[in-house]
Amino acid sequence: MLIHPWDQADEAAWRAWLAPRDFGTLAANGPDGGPPVLVPTHFAYDGEDEVILHLARPNPFWAAVEANPQVVLAVTDDYAFIPGTWRAAPDTAPEDGVPTSYYSSVQLLCTATVVDDPHEKAALMDRQYVRFQPESTHRPIVPGEPPFGRMLSSIRGLRLRIDEVRAKAKYDSHKDDELAARVRAGLGERGLPQDAAVAARLQRG
Repeated sequence: MLIHPWDQADEAAWRAWLAPRDFGTLAANGPDGGPPVLVPTHFAYDGEDEVILHLARPNPFWAAVEANPQVVLAVTDDYAFIPGTWRAAPDTAPEDGVPTSYYSSVQLLCTATVVDDPHEKAALMDRQYVRFQPESTHRPIVPGEPPFGRMLSSIRGLRLRIDEVRAKAKYDSHKDDELAARVRAGLGERGLPQDAAVAARLQRG
């Protein structure tokens, strides 16, 4: 993705933004020159340099990652369409304003390792339970034993080592405070599901 200097999110910013998020799109090159394989999926990010997840064994993603372990996990959120009328300068006709999109996006370029060992998969699933169900307990995951151990054969685990990060926060940060105030007001009046989160990104000072 194109990242202008004023849209670049630094490491502290993107790590803090990504930490509470757990759903994105995993992409791998298609095997044999085919189109990329894209998989919407939950994931668990450790806050450092690794992401873990699992997918069903029949998923077509496995053929792609076995052909090429270089993958991308993309997470995009806090997005909104910004009408040109909100961005027009005070001395410009509102209809002459240029619309744009605001959003945050982090793309993790990773090297994938497939996890097939039952005990390693069980440990990986335990970590995901802690991430997604911290308020509830679950029975131990023991390979071959009910209720979950017998299901391990139906999934494969995945560890993603983060090699490079492309992080963008596109909110007209290179523009003046008056524009931010106008857009915040417009978002407040419109009230679409993502508008409050985007308005919060426009707080200045």
